[in-house]
Amino acid sequence: MKEKTRKRIRRWVISVLLAIIIILIGAGFYLLSYSLQPNKDIERKNADAWQYMFTNYPYLEPWVDSLNHIGALRDTFIHNPEGIRLHALYVEAAKPTKKTAVIVHGYTDEAIRMLMIGYLYSKELGFNILLPDLQHQGESGGKAIQMGWKDRLDVMQWMHVANEIFGDSTQMAVHGISMGGATTMMVSGMEQPYFTRCFVEDCGYISVWDEFSYQLDETFHLPAFPILYVADVICQLKYGWNFKEASSLKQVEKCNYPMLFIHGGDDGYVPTWNVYPLYEAKSEPKELWIAPGAKHAMSYKDHTKEYTRLVGEFVGKYIN
Repeated sequence: MKEKTRKRIRRWVISVLLAIIIILIGAGFYLLSYSLQPNKDIERKNADAWQYMFTNYPYLEPWVDSLNHIGALRDTFIHNPEGIRLHALYVEAAKPTKKTAVIVHGYTDEAIRMLMIGYLYSKELGFNILLPDLQHQGESGGKAIQMGWKDRLDVMQWMHVANEIFGDSTQMAVHGISMGGATTMMVSGMEQPYFTRCFVEDCGYISVWDEFSYQLDETFHLPAFPILYVADVICQLKYGWNFKEASSLKQVEKCNYPMLFIHGGDDGYVPTWNVYPLYEAKSEPKELWIAPGAKHAMSYKDHTKEYTRLVGEFVGKYIN
């Protein structure tokens, strides 16, 4: 009788453990899909991208119209080493110049939604500009958003493409916002080509692990353990990278190029405190601007003149 009871208890314990494991694996897959394949959000943003930009930045419409009138706003496509087809927009400066900016968008966005920064560099500063669509966003392929980590490799490829398009002797800045800011920092820690001059990151996160931990708590009121750990393992198996290695902090520690850090003073999505350890980890030369009262990715919109002035002065020190 005691033996039968022990067997029942053993089977019950095993069943419960298996159920917990299955639930955790399911939750890990859900979290990964929720984070890296938010397809409805991407489709919605793609559908109204032009209208959104013209409504929020009215000066863009006549500028874009003038570019389209002369065929200056152009598309280009490449394939990365994994065979994924990638898209970018580019505009040559009105006057021939070596000054060039590669401009990187944020999470679930696309190149079109970075045209306000394109305007800053092209119209205000006289730069050539190239704006890539990161994987799984805009017109680029890919099975999932890569949160900047694999995108750093694609952006580096785009930097070389931009250098070829704009004359093979450019002086280049890379400027990103939100996930694009994190991507910019991740690029900065790589070995740089001869034409790189400086980086501008706006409201990027410390690491994918830190950002996902924060969002898991904010959105679902859940701790990182155990679900984030499970999702991290699944991401490694499925996409070949993990949340902790996707670290902006570790990359800026390796960067010797000038970097301007920008963050909104009232950012609740990538909280403002993210920028301070990033700034401290970066060697000189570096600059930091906290945009007063700005929400996430709104520093340019809320402080357009100051943002333009600060970026212009910063890149002007290293690109001329």
